[in-house]
Amino acid sequence: MSAYSSDLDLNVTDSTGNGVEVDVATNLLDGTVRLSVLWTQEIRLRPDDAERVARSLLRAAAHGRRIAEGT
Repeated sequence: MSAYSSDLDLNVTDSTGNGVEVDVATNLLDGTVRLSVLWTQEIRLRPDDAERVARSLLRAAAHGRRIAEGT
């Protein structure tokens, strides 16, 4: 079982269509946030997708703070 909980609302892939994905996840034990680019070392995002990733990171940060604070 993973300690990480991925943002299931985030569905972003590379703009070139090569199947590269972004994953944002919160560690449920300590509240840290993991940003992963799956299947490669870089990803090219359309502006709308970049905004989706940013919003996902903000959600994960808020979730992580709540976990770290114990609330």
